[in-house]
Amino acid sequence: MRLFLIHGAPATGKLTVARALALLTGSPLVDNHAAIDIARMVFGFAAPGFWDLVHDLRVTTLRGAAKADVPRLITTAAYSHPEDAPLVSDYERAVQEYGGVLVPVHLFCSEDTLLSRVSAPERAQKGKIASPETLRTYLESSNFTAIARDNCLSLSTEKTAPAETATKIARHFQIPITAEN
Repeated sequence: MRLFLIHGAPATGKLTVARALALLTGSPLVDNHAAIDIARMVFGFAAPGFWDLVHDLRVTTLRGAAKADVPRLITTAAYSHPEDAPLVSDYERAVQEYGGVLVPVHLFCSEDTLLSRVSAPERAQKGKIASPETLRTYLESSNFTAIARDNCLSLSTEKTAPAETATKIARHFQIPITAEN
């Protein structure tokens, strides 16, 4: 299995690009907020045990897909180095256990663009960061960077439509395109 981990700062378009890539290639997409939604059913947001459950759900999902020999899987993460390095290692171990490989895709754009995107109504509906002030604080305390792997592809979403970015990813990694944009 190839696990495409689309990562970057909040509001870079990770989920939007991931959806476009899934549609373009017929690959399954695991929205990283699905685990958050489940954990919210058990705990209050960020209560003790919340993030451990989120992590366990995500890793179990990836391991299950790799074990079932799903050829490709797409997921997203707001990866900040170094605090999220253990998360990436756990994802990588989960897929490598069954012969899979982690394929990181880093999305980025300017802070001005992030701040202009963050207030989109669908972000608040999904429980994502949805205010420029909160995002600015998060950006100041985080190091959103590309995962340090030779196979990491970095793409700007500054002026590129999600479908175009998805096509670039598919072509770069030679993922068969099953649907036209």
